[in-house]
Amino acid sequence: MSDKTPNLHSAYALKSPEDNKRLYAEWAGDYDDGYAAFEDYQLHIHTARAFVAAHGQGPVLDVGAGTGLCGAVLSGLGVGPIDAADISAEMLAEAMRKDVYRDAIEADLHVGLPVPRDSYAGIVSSGTFTHGHLGPDVLPALLRVARPGALFTLSINAKHYSSLGFADALADLAVTQITTPALQTVRIYGDLATGPNKDDEAFITLFEKR
Repeated sequence: MSDKTPNLHSAYALKSPEDNKRLYAEWAGDYDDGYAAFEDYQLHIHTARAFVAAHGQGPVLDVGAGTGLCGAVLSGLGVGPIDAADISAEMLAEAMRKDVYRDAIEADLHVGLPVPRDSYAGIVSSGTFTHGHLGPDVLPALLRVARPGALFTLSINAKHYSSLGFADALADLAVTQITTPALQTVRIYGDLATGPNKDDEAFITLFEKR
Protein backbone atom coordinates (compact mmCIF):
# COMPACT_ATOMS: atom_id res chain seq x y z
CA MET A 1 0.00 0.00 0.00
CA SER A 2 1.33 3.43 -0.80
CA ASP A 3 1.73 6.16 1.77
CA LYS A 4 -1.13 8.01 0.10
CA THR A 5 -3.58 5.15 0.52
CA PRO A 6 -6.01 5.50 3.44
CA ASN A 7 -5.06 3.26 6.33
CA LEU A 8 -5.99 2.36 9.89
CA HIS A 9 -4.27 5.46 11.25
CA SER A 10 -6.44 7.58 8.96
CA ALA A 11 -9.56 5.77 10.15
CA TYR A 12 -8.75 6.20 13.85
CA ALA A 13 -8.13 9.92 13.25
CA LEU A 14 -11.69 10.53 12.02
CA LYS A 15 -13.61 13.13 14.01
CA SER A 16 -16.92 13.69 12.20
CA PRO A 17 -19.42 12.03 9.85
CA GLU A 18 -18.06 14.21 7.06
CA ASP A 19 -14.55 12.90 7.73
CA ASN A 20 -15.90 9.35 7.51
CA LYS A 21 -17.56 10.03 4.17
CA ARG A 22 -14.41 11.55 2.67
CA LEU A 23 -12.09 8.79 3.86
CA TYR A 24 -14.28 5.89 2.81
CA ALA A 25 -15.15 7.42 -0.54
CA GLU A 26 -11.42 7.32 -1.28
CA TRP A 27 -10.85 3.91 0.32
CA ALA A 28 -13.81 1.97 -1.11
CA GLY A 29 -12.26 0.69 -4.33
CA ASP A 30 -9.05 -0.53 -2.65
CA TYR A 31 -10.36 -1.72 0.71
CA ASP A 32 -10.76 -5.45 0.04
CA ASP A 33 -7.66 -6.05 -2.04
CA GLY A 34 -5.60 -3.43 -0.22
CA TYR A 35 -6.14 -3.00 3.50
CA ALA A 36 -8.14 -6.17 4.26
CA ALA A 37 -5.82 -8.48 2.31
CA PHE A 38 -2.56 -6.73 3.24
CA GLU A 39 -3.33 -6.77 6.96
CA ASP A 40 -4.90 -10.28 6.98
CA TYR A 41 -8.10 -8.78 8.37
CA GLN A 42 -10.16 -11.44 10.18
CA LEU A 43 -12.68 -9.59 12.36
CA HIS A 44 -15.58 -9.93 9.94
CA ILE A 45 -15.13 -13.70 9.93
CA HIS A 46 -15.13 -13.92 13.74
CA THR A 47 -18.21 -11.69 13.93
CA ALA A 48 -20.24 -13.63 11.37
CA ARG A 49 -19.34 -16.99 12.88
CA ALA A 50 -20.27 -15.81 16.37
CA PHE A 51 -23.69 -14.69 15.11
CA VAL A 52 -24.34 -18.07 13.51
CA ALA A 53 -23.00 -20.00 16.53
CA ALA A 54 -25.49 -18.10 18.71
CA HIS A 55 -28.32 -19.21 16.37
CA GLY A 56 -28.78 -15.80 14.80
CA GLN A 57 -31.35 -15.54 12.02
CA GLY A 58 -32.48 -13.05 9.42
CA PRO A 59 -33.55 -10.56 8.52
CA VAL A 60 -30.22 -9.03 9.57
CA LEU A 61 -28.93 -5.46 9.51
CA ASP A 62 -25.18 -5.26 8.85
CA VAL A 63 -24.20 -1.99 10.53
CA GLY A 64 -21.22 -0.19 9.05
CA ALA A 65 -21.25 -2.80 6.32
CA GLY A 66 -18.45 -1.16 4.36
CA THR A 67 -17.61 -3.20 1.28
CA GLY A 68 -19.65 -6.15 2.52
CA LEU A 69 -17.00 -8.44 3.97
CA CYS A 70 -19.09 -9.52 6.95
CA GLY A 71 -22.25 -9.84 4.88
CA ALA A 72 -20.48 -12.12 2.43
CA VAL A 73 -19.43 -14.45 5.26
CA LEU A 74 -22.94 -14.40 6.76
CA SER A 75 -24.47 -15.22 3.40
CA GLY A 76 -21.99 -18.05 2.89
CA LEU A 77 -23.09 -19.46 6.24
CA GLY A 78 -26.72 -19.47 5.14
CA VAL A 79 -27.95 -16.29 6.84
CA GLY A 80 -30.41 -14.00 5.09
CA PRO A 81 -31.90 -11.73 4.08
CA ILE A 82 -29.26 -9.12 4.95
CA ASP A 83 -29.45 -5.35 4.57
CA ALA A 84 -26.33 -3.17 4.51
CA ALA A 85 -26.17 0.14 6.36
CA ASP A 86 -23.27 2.56 6.02
CA ILE A 87 -22.53 6.27 5.95
CA SER A 88 -20.53 5.89 2.73
CA ALA A 89 -22.37 5.58 -0.58
CA GLU A 90 -19.15 4.44 -2.22
CA MET A 91 -18.65 1.62 0.27
CA LEU A 92 -22.26 0.53 -0.14
CA ALA A 93 -21.81 0.44 -3.91
CA GLU A 94 -18.91 -1.98 -3.44
CA ALA A 95 -20.96 -4.05 -0.99
CA MET A 96 -23.89 -4.40 -3.38
CA ARG A 97 -21.56 -5.76 -6.06
CA LYS A 98 -21.08 -8.84 -3.87
CA ASP A 99 -24.73 -9.75 -4.49
CA VAL A 100 -25.38 -10.82 -0.90
CA TYR A 101 -27.51 -7.89 0.33
CA ARG A 102 -31.22 -7.33 -0.12
CA ASP A 103 -30.96 -3.56 0.29
CA ALA A 104 -28.43 -0.78 0.90
CA ILE A 105 -29.22 1.92 3.47
CA GLU A 106 -27.08 5.05 3.38
CA ALA A 107 -27.40 6.60 6.83
CA ASP A 108 -25.58 8.45 9.59
CA LEU A 109 -26.57 6.50 12.69
CA HIS A 110 -26.03 9.59 14.83
CA VAL A 111 -29.09 10.98 13.04
CA GLY A 112 -31.01 7.70 12.85
CA LEU A 113 -32.00 4.92 10.49
CA PRO A 114 -34.76 5.35 7.89
CA VAL A 115 -36.14 1.92 8.78
CA PRO A 116 -39.42 0.95 10.49
CA ARG A 117 -39.34 -0.09 14.13
CA ASP A 118 -38.83 -3.81 14.86
CA SER A 119 -37.57 -4.61 11.35
CA TYR A 120 -34.71 -6.99 12.15
CA ALA A 121 -34.18 -10.28 13.96
CA GLY A 122 -30.42 -9.70 14.01
CA ILE A 123 -28.02 -6.76 14.20
CA VAL A 124 -24.41 -7.41 13.22
CA SER A 125 -21.45 -5.05 13.08
CA SER A 126 -17.78 -5.71 12.39
CA GLY A 127 -15.07 -3.08 12.81
CA THR A 128 -17.37 -0.09 13.23
CA PHE A 129 -17.60 0.31 17.01
CA THR A 130 -14.21 1.83 17.70
CA HIS A 131 -12.38 5.13 17.93
CA GLY A 132 -13.31 7.55 15.14
CA HIS A 133 -16.34 5.57 14.01
CA LEU A 134 -19.48 4.68 15.96
CA GLY A 135 -19.74 5.04 19.72
CA PRO A 136 -22.29 3.74 22.22
CA ASP A 137 -24.57 6.72 21.58
CA VAL A 138 -26.01 5.00 18.48
CA LEU A 139 -27.15 1.88 20.33
CA PRO A 140 -30.70 3.25 20.94
CA ALA A 141 -31.14 3.76 17.18
CA LEU A 142 -30.22 0.12 16.60
CA LEU A 143 -32.49 -1.12 19.37
CA ARG A 144 -35.39 0.75 17.76
CA VAL A 145 -35.12 -1.23 14.52
CA ALA A 146 -34.52 -4.57 16.28
CA ARG A 147 -37.37 -6.89 17.17
CA PRO A 148 -37.84 -8.17 20.73
CA GLY A 149 -35.49 -11.13 21.04
CA ALA A 150 -33.23 -9.89 18.24
CA LEU A 151 -29.63 -11.04 18.52
CA PHE A 152 -26.93 -8.37 18.50
CA THR A 153 -23.40 -9.40 17.54
CA LEU A 154 -21.15 -6.36 17.66
CA SER A 155 -17.38 -6.29 17.47
CA ILE A 156 -16.02 -3.58 19.76
CA ASN A 157 -12.34 -2.68 19.81
CA ALA A 158 -11.00 -4.00 23.11
CA LYS A 159 -8.80 -0.94 23.70
CA HIS A 160 -11.83 1.31 23.52
CA TYR A 161 -14.48 -0.84 25.19
CA SER A 162 -14.22 0.89 28.56
CA SER A 163 -12.48 4.15 27.67
CA LEU A 164 -15.08 5.22 25.09
CA GLY A 165 -18.06 4.29 27.25
CA PHE A 166 -19.24 1.03 25.70
CA ALA A 167 -19.02 -0.91 28.97
CA ASP A 168 -21.05 1.65 30.90
CA ALA A 169 -23.64 2.11 28.15
CA LEU A 170 -24.24 -1.62 27.80
CA ALA A 171 -24.47 -2.03 31.57
CA ASP A 172 -27.14 0.69 31.68
CA LEU A 173 -29.09 -0.89 28.82
CA ALA A 174 -28.89 -4.30 30.49
CA VAL A 175 -31.04 -3.01 33.36
CA THR A 176 -34.20 -2.95 31.24
CA GLN A 177 -33.59 -3.18 27.48
CA ILE A 178 -31.09 -5.94 26.70
CA THR A 179 -29.78 -9.17 28.17
CA THR A 180 -26.42 -9.08 29.93
CA PRO A 181 -23.77 -8.94 27.17
CA ALA A 182 -21.43 -11.90 26.69
CA LEU A 183 -17.93 -11.05 25.47
CA GLN A 184 -15.66 -13.16 23.30
CA THR A 185 -12.10 -11.93 22.78
CA VAL A 186 -10.72 -12.32 19.25
CA ARG A 187 -7.76 -11.07 17.26
CA ILE A 188 -8.67 -8.47 14.66
CA TYR A 189 -5.90 -9.57 12.29
CA GLY A 190 -4.43 -12.92 11.32
CA ASP A 191 -0.91 -14.28 11.53
CA LEU A 192 0.17 -12.57 8.31
CA ALA A 193 -0.49 -9.07 9.66
CA THR A 194 2.36 -6.63 10.15
CA GLY A 195 2.65 -3.18 11.68
CA PRO A 196 1.79 -1.64 15.03
CA ASN A 197 -1.81 -2.86 15.14
CA LYS A 198 -1.19 -6.50 14.18
CA ASP A 199 -1.93 -7.80 17.70
CA ASP A 200 -5.06 -5.69 18.30
CA GLU A 201 -8.06 -7.45 19.80
CA ALA A 202 -11.80 -6.94 19.80
CA PHE A 203 -14.65 -8.09 21.97
CA ILE A 204 -17.40 -9.87 20.06
CA THR A 205 -20.30 -8.60 22.15
CA LEU A 206 -23.49 -10.68 22.10
CA PHE A 207 -26.84 -9.81 23.65
CA GLU A 208 -30.54 -9.87 22.85
CA LYS A 209 -33.12 -7.12 22.88
CA ARG A 210 -35.69 -7.72 25.60
